[in-house]
Amino acid sequence: MKLTTLPGKLYLIPTTLGEGDPMDVLPQTIKRTIDFIDDYIVENEKTARKFIKSINPEKVQATLRLSSLNKHTQVSEHSQMIKPCLEGKNVGLMSEAGCPGVADPGAVIVKLAHEKGIQVVPLVGPSSILLAIMASGMNGQSFAFNGYIPIDKSEKRTVIKNLEKLSQDKNQSQIFIETPFRNNKMLEDILQALNPATYLCIASDITLPTEYIKTMRASEWKKIKVDLHNRPTIFIIHKM
Repeated sequence: MKLTTLPGKLYLIPTTLGEGDPMDVLPQTIKRTIDFIDDYIVENEKTARKFIKSINPEKVQATLRLSSLNKHTQVSEHSQMIKPCLEGKNVGLMSEAGCPGVADPGAVIVKLAHEKGIQVVPLVGPSSILLAIMASGMNGQSFAFNGYIPIDKSEKRTVIKNLEKLSQDKNQSQIFIETPFRNNKMLEDILQALNPATYLCIASDITLPTEYIKTMRASEWKKIKVDLHNRPTIFIIHKM
């Protein structure tokens, strides 16, 4: 009688949003999961190993098998990454920061897991998007995450104005992000594009000691100076 190997599970393991004690923001479930998983799919091997060591310093690094999933990864490599699951091993999928699959390349692996009949297990952890909308005072019943918006100044202004109109027409808060080193320019462009009465929430360094979250009208933001350079930031706009 031939025995069929049961597939392993794909665990979606959230990471911290910055430096600090990971167990300040992560539940014990994360530690217990990392304790028994040796196969991982990660964005950056060096930072992933550092994170794993911070969670479990006793885990032998030589036993870890890490596959890199980033903008340089070929689609043809995805199946190989998830192969350990089909061989009965559990695999951990980790984002560089926050929750896997949310504004994160890991979504393609999760999709593939479903296609292969592999159980997907999402674990609890910090999502800057959800934490920002929670703290914004904006519409938590209806909101949209729009990812990165265009770099070109003209295109950016058009997109911001469209999102502003959408927020008013649908009573829907509009969320977007920028590469951290361009945050100050982004804020400048946002304030030039928005109606003075439109609300803007800026949420930076969420869960970190330097956390900064504030919601004001665009006209009020123009009166103060805030430095967002190289600080992971969520922007949310809503025109009532």
